[in-house]
Amino acid sequence: MWLGRYNQRMKGLLKAIIYGIATLLVIFFAGGYALPEKAYVARQAVINAPPEKVFAIVSDLKRSSEWSPWFALDPNMKVTVDGPAGKDQKMSWTSNDPNVGNGSQTTIDIELNKRVVSSLDFGPMGQAVAAISLSDAAGQGTLVEWDFSTTLNNPIERWMGLMFDRWVGADYEKGLANLKALAEKA
Repeated sequence: MWLGRYNQRMKGLLKAIIYGIATLLVIFFAGGYALPEKAYVARQAVINAPPEKVFAIVSDLKRSSEWSPWFALDPNMKVTVDGPAGKDQKMSWTSNDPNVGNGSQTTIDIELNKRVVSSLDFGPMGQAVAAISLSDAAGQGTLVEWDFSTTLNNPIERWMGLMFDRWVGADYEKGLANLKALAEKA
């Protein structure tokens, strides 16, 4: 008799656990589709240098190693750059460091002394677009805005999208600080 009640309680508990897990999965997936389908990150810095000087640095992928925060993550990263500075210049990298990985960056649009737009390909990790825009900082130099956007295709990516500002934003802040120091050198 007590064994029968025990089995009924266990069945009830097991049912509750299964229903609870099913409810959490529904909330996770439905909630994921309710989240934005794009992630966008942007950071700004004022650099005490003319736009032409800043543009000369950011428009040439060969100069990325001078200021990009990701080069410091893996000194053994292998990098190739194809083509001259400007539209269609392509940089590819390979790294065993999971924080760097493998990928490529191609300049897809450029506006002299104003804007550089790049397509980023991280292989199985996805694709994104990054842009660096330059404008007058009210007589105090050049306002540089670096932004990043990517499409989030499924609920898992959309949940991860909530972290992009923290992940990418911190690196963009480091990169802009490096760019500032480089461009402001005499």
